[in-house]
Amino acid sequence: MKIAVVGTGYVGLVTGTCLAESGNDVICVDNNEKKVQTLNEGRLPIYEPGLLELVQRNRKEARLSFTTDLQSAVRQSRLTFIAVGTPQSDDGDADLSAVWAVAKAIALALKDVPPGPPGSRVVVVKSTVPVGTNARVAQILAENGCPHVDAASNPEFLKEGAAIDDFMKPDRVVVGVRKPEVAEALRELYTPFLRTERPFLAMTPESSEMTKYVANAMLATKISFINEMANLCDKLSADINDVRRGIGHDQRIGFQFLFPGPGYGGSCFPKDIRAILGMGRKVGQPLGMMQAVDDVNEAQKQVLFQKVRAHFGDDLKGKTVAVWGLAFKPRTDDVREAPALVLIDSLLAHGAAVRVHDPEAMENVRATYGDKLIYCDQPYGTLEGADALAIVTEWQHFRTPDFEVMRRLLRTPVIFDGRNIYDQKVMDQFGFTYYAIGRGKRK
Repeated sequence: MKIAVVGTGYVGLVTGTCLAESGNDVICVDNNEKKVQTLNEGRLPIYEPGLLELVQRNRKEARLSFTTDLQSAVRQSRLTFIAVGTPQSDDGDADLSAVWAVAKAIALALKDVPPGPPGSRVVVVKSTVPVGTNARVAQILAENGCPHVDAASNPEFLKEGAAIDDFMKPDRVVVGVRKPEVAEALRELYTPFLRTERPFLAMTPESSEMTKYVANAMLATKISFINEMANLCDKLSADINDVRRGIGHDQRIGFQFLFPGPGYGGSCFPKDIRAILGMGRKVGQPLGMMQAVDDVNEAQKQVLFQKVRAHFGDDLKGKTVAVWGLAFKPRTDDVREAPALVLIDSLLAHGAAVRVHDPEAMENVRATYGDKLIYCDQPYGTLEGADALAIVTEWQHFRTPDFEVMRRLLRTPVIFDGRNIYDQKVMDQFGFTYYAIGRGKRK
């Protein structure tokens, strides 16, 4: 199948590459000439494990190409995916200006193409968009001379750091369509990825758009729930790790997304929760639980700093804090809404010096903070002369360090563990003052 993917951000690049890997001819389009040039040189503008190898292989085998020429790409393709950004606007709603612009550009490219049978030309919205967006895309196509071009919805459920596996081995594929022929075209596209009997779920575009938001709302709710319970455990001398095990073995609850920490971040959960709140406001439906999820998460991002301040006092002048982990989660370089940045801002505002390390996200942080921070290529380097270590992202190589070396490098042996990756007994054995999330104030 010939496919165009408009937008080479995280979703568009993963989608286009994985569809090429399954044998399709894919043209990825972007209006950023520098990004297209980078991709055509075999380099990536983002970090995602396994993606570079797939891009390079499919470019070499001529199944994947990158261009700024939207019109040519669209005219060659049966399916055109819209995978542009939908950032949060000033009022908290999703900004859909890029979606509308691309939909109009696609219509102008196809308006003189002879109409074919249903499903022969389909515009597929892959971006995360509020309910009703697909209907508006169909309207834009019709208003600009393309009533014969079908519009469909196909939300993505990709986790950064595991996106290739998520696309290649999906839990399910959800599509929103109004014609059975369009559903069949998308079923044909996704059949290679559903060979282990994973379901292909066809529904209305409105239901598919809502599915994406409800999925993220549930996952974000689980994170805010366990964080709130962890904070209560801190006050009551209970251990959230024990509590988590006690509830997680209940099959109605499970363990996924029940890891306490410094709050969620990234490009999806914060934006999508606020977008669903915006949808509720527009139709006059209060969403008290979703508002609480967002409020709890914003407060949780301050928990690590509150522990630092409780230990050292309000005035941190003359103190140096080492920070391990800057990305909002491991296996990505994405620092959007990252809890580490909230901690860094608070430390700097209270006079502390900050030394940082992350295996992938350093340059993205440097672009924002410049010389306000000290950047260290190795995790141990951040500890030299530091008064404490704060762990914000649970990169695998942080889990089993040499604690003797750490204790020797730190000026004072204090660890603020935002991910509960260390054992209290081990910390006691090596003489660390150790603060974690939901495990009480212990030394």
